[in-house]
Amino acid sequence: MKLKDIHKLFIKEGIETDPRGVNIVKLDLSKRKEEYDALSGKKKENYDMESLTNPYYDSRILYGDENTEVRTVMVGIDIESQELLLAKQLMNSGIEIDLVIAHHPEGYAYSTFYSVLEMQADILNKQGIPINVAEKIVSKRMKEVQRSVLPQNNERVYDAAKLLGVPLMTAHSVADNHVTAFLQNEINALNPVYLKEIVELLNKYPEYQHASKVGHAPFILNGSDYSRCGKVFVDMTGGTEGPLESFEGLKAAGVGTIISMHLSTRAVKEAEKHYLNVVLAGHISSDNLGLNLLFDKLESEAPEKFEFIECSGFRRFRR
Repeated sequence: MKLKDIHKLFIKEGIETDPRGVNIVKLDLSKRKEEYDALSGKKKENYDMESLTNPYYDSRILYGDENTEVRTVMVGIDIESQELLLAKQLMNSGIEIDLVIAHHPEGYAYSTFYSVLEMQADILNKQGIPINVAEKIVSKRMKEVQRSVLPQNNERVYDAAKLLGVPLMTAHSVADNHVTAFLQNEINALNPVYLKEIVELLNKYPEYQHASKVGHAPFILNGSDYSRCGKVFVDMTGGTEGPLESFEGLKAAGVGTIISMHLSTRAVKEAEKHYLNVVLAGHISSDNLGLNLLFDKLESEAPEKFEFIECSGFRRFRR
C-alpha cells in the first residue's frame, strides 16, 4: 500500500469517527475553503493547502515520498531522533522498515496542533454546553497552547528523518477519535450504574490489561467504586487537555462522570470543585487502543498483511 493511500485512509476514518459528527467536520472544511478563497498574495501562497481536505493538523506525512510502497511499519507513541536512529540501525542490520509512524505529533504537525483544539467546542456543545460559551472558553485554551508551542524547536525530528532518509508520519487525532468513539459506544451500551463497572469494562481490553501489568492500570481519580456514574462523557480527543472552565459547564449540562486519558493537577482540582467523578483510563494504553482500532481498518483495506515493529510504548493488538 502506498504511503499516500495510508494517509488518506487515516484521514477518512478519522472523519468517520469524529465525535463532532461528519456534518460538522464538513462545515469546518468549508469554512477553511472560504478563508482560503478570501486570501491574496503571499498569504494565499503560504496557506496550508492540506488543511482544506485534512481537518487534523496533527496527523500528517512529515517526510518521505508519498508513492513509497509500505509493508513494514515501525510504530511508536513518541517518535523522536533516538527512535529514528534505532529504525536506521535496524534497517542497516537487514530489517525492512518502509515507514515510521508516530502517534504524538512532531514537526509541522506539532507546531500547528493547537488548531485541533477548535474541535473541542463542538464536542462540549454536544454534551450540552451552549456553543457560544464553548467557543469562547476553547479559544482561550487554544491561545495558551499556541504560546507553549511557539518557543519549541519543532523541526528536530523532521530534520533527523530527512537526514537519515526514513519516511515519517504522525497519526494523532485520527487515532484519538477512534478510542473516543469506541469507548463512548461501549459505555452507552453498558449503561453503568457505578464507577467500578467502568473500570471493569476497561480492563476487558488488551491495551488496558497490558498497562496494568506495567503499573498503569485504569483507576478512579474522583469518586469511589460505588459512586453512581450519571451521564458519562468520554473525553479523549481534541489535541490536548481542554479548558478548565469546561468542568463547570459540564456539571450544569448534567454530566456526572468523565473518562479521560490523563488530567493535570489543576484540572483534577477543578473537577473536584464541581463534584465530577473522574476515571483515568490511562494515557499510553488509550493511545494504543486508538491506534490499534485504526490499524485494524488499515489491514482490512490493504492487499497484503502489514508487519508492525513495536517501539516507544506501542503494542499491536488485533481484533
